[in-house]
Amino acid sequence: MTTVSTFDDAHLWVSGNLALNFIGTVEGRRDYYENRLKTPDDLGGWTVAAGLLDTAPDCTPGDLDRATELREGTYRMALALLGGAPFAEADLALVNEIARGTLPEVVLTAPGHVHRTGTIDSALAAIARSAVELFGGPDRARIKECEREACTRLYIDTSRGGSRRWCDMGICGNRAKSAAFRARNT
Repeated sequence: MTTVSTFDDAHLWVSGNLALNFIGTVEGRRDYYENRLKTPDDLGGWTVAAGLLDTAPDCTPGDLDRATELREGTYRMALALLGGAPFAEADLALVNEIARGTLPEVVLTAPGHVHRTGTIDSALAAIARSAVELFGGPDRARIKECEREACTRLYIDTSRGGSRRWCDMGICGNRAKSAAFRARNT
C-alpha cells in the first residue's frame, strides 16, 4: 500500500539528485526560512514522495533531529564544494556514518511492480549514499545554486553547455525573468 504524501510540489524534485532534493526541503535560507520537514510525519511522508519507501515509516522526534543533521551537513558540504573549500570533518563523519546503514529493501513483484520497504534509518542511509556518490563523483563539478536571489536550491546542471541558471525554469526562471522585465520597464 502506498501512503499518500502531502509533498506534491514539483519544485521539491528539481535538483536531479536525492541528497540535493532532501537539502531542498528547506527553502529560502537567506531571506526567509521555510522548513518543509516540521514534524516526524512530514519526514515519513517525504520518504514516500521521494520514492524511497512505499509506506511512511514510523518516525520519532529523534529521527527528525537526525534527518535534520544529515540535511544540514550535506548542505554545508555542497556549499564547501561550490566554494572550493574542504568538507568540515564533523559533516564528513556524519554523512559517512549514516551512509554505512542498511538501504531500503527493493523487490520486483510478478506483475512488474517495485515494492520498497524499510525504516527511516534505511531511507536516511539512501540519502547519505546519494550525497557520498555525488560529492565524490564526476557530477560534483556540476552542482550549482539557483541564481534567483531568493532561492537557495541546489541542483545538478546537466545542460549541454553547463549554462543552466535556475533550479527550475517554470518557477525560478520565470520569476527572475519577470522581475528583470519589471525592472527594465519601470
